[in-house]
Amino acid sequence: MKKVGVAILGLGVVGGGTYKILTEHREFYKKIHGVDIGVVGILERKKERAEELGVNADMLTCDIDEICKNPAVDIVVEVMGGVEPAKTFVLAALNAGKSVVTSNKELFCKFSHELEAAAKKNNCGLFYEASCVGGVPVIRTLLDNLQGNRITSMMGIINGTTNYILTKMSNGGASYNDVLSEAQKLGYAEADPTADVEGFDAAYKLSILSSLSFHTKIPYTKIYREGITGVETCDLQYGKRLGYVLKLLAIGKNSEKGIEVRVHPTFVKNTHPLASVSDSYNAVYVTGDSVEDVMLYGRGAGALPTGSAIVGDIIYCATHDNFNYSTFENNENADPETKFVTNYESAYYIRLDAEDKAGVLSNVYSVLGKYDISVAQSVQDNEKKNGSVPVILITHETFEENVKKAVNEINNGKVFAKVASVIRVVS
Repeated sequence: MKKVGVAILGLGVVGGGTYKILTEHREFYKKIHGVDIGVVGILERKKERAEELGVNADMLTCDIDEICKNPAVDIVVEVMGGVEPAKTFVLAALNAGKSVVTSNKELFCKFSHELEAAAKKNNCGLFYEASCVGGVPVIRTLLDNLQGNRITSMMGIINGTTNYILTKMSNGGASYNDVLSEAQKLGYAEADPTADVEGFDAAYKLSILSSLSFHTKIPYTKIYREGITGVETCDLQYGKRLGYVLKLLAIGKNSEKGIEVRVHPTFVKNTHPLASVSDSYNAVYVTGDSVEDVMLYGRGAGALPTGSAIVGDIIYCATHDNFNYSTFENNENADPETKFVTNYESAYYIRLDAEDKAGVLSNVYSVLGKYDISVAQSVQDNEKKNGSVPVILITHETFEENVKKAVNEINNGKVFAKVASVIRVVS
């Protein structure tokens, strides 16, 4: 029976989950896949963590060279996170002829071109299913099952922390700061939540997923990014009255006009499949020209769900002799021939604080009409707040630049109303 040795770089939450799955399922994998996959090396400085997991002390090292020079190691699993020293360690492993499995979305997003070049040079596998959407097999689906399609769009709830926060704000009516504090106590949010709540994490993942979907390099720097820190509880409640649920969506579209990629808070119609994805769950909704709509749903993070994705890559690597790489020219920057759309088309939620006097709304509608913005739904709250009446509008689809111009004119003109909130809408 073929033997495959695995070395794990880091025994944190995900590394520990991966070790647990590999050791507990070793006999099962031998029986089902005909390959004996064993952990033969671990890079970890905290010996107490290794002891908690029952790791043999002989497997522990703090030196990446020991991993790279160990002939028993065939696959290196990187679950350290961050760019350095992870990048240096992964490149060392690839250059030593070891295939690599990684869960590191920031590393892969920013440096996949370097990692892939090293993998190709040394005829190694490079696998990254766990870098996006935890245990949900979206990358393998894009790489294999959906290759017969031209993917026209993808939308995803791909950050569990923000989805948890928005779900709690919507259901309980609590403020953003209160729910964030709760999420940090429960371990859903980091002490410094910036990467999640400002949309960086989702942008890294969208860069990876959209590159695979549209067969061209989409650097994360091309992605419009807006986080949830400015979201107010009242907007979630008004949206709910109009039949919408707020999500931090990662959106990618590929049309004749070009490619648009964006991450931002979005109202989703409550009848859309993504609207029911709550708490820390994730989902990706893909549209192909042949298959039409496909949605992949599951846990987006956690020791065992992410470990499941990592082990899936390990088994795939162990049972395949030929390795596939990107279907596009994987360089640091986007292909010069790729067109990017920045003036998006969308419907919009607009909340106004309007003075309670005659003619105010007609003035607002006049400005909107000037920029070809028509209103599909409207709600007026009769309860005055700070001397103003909240007015909520849902527009028909229009252009981003038109909305920006209209908002600027309303806020700087004499229409006796101010725009308090603008959120994009998906029906």
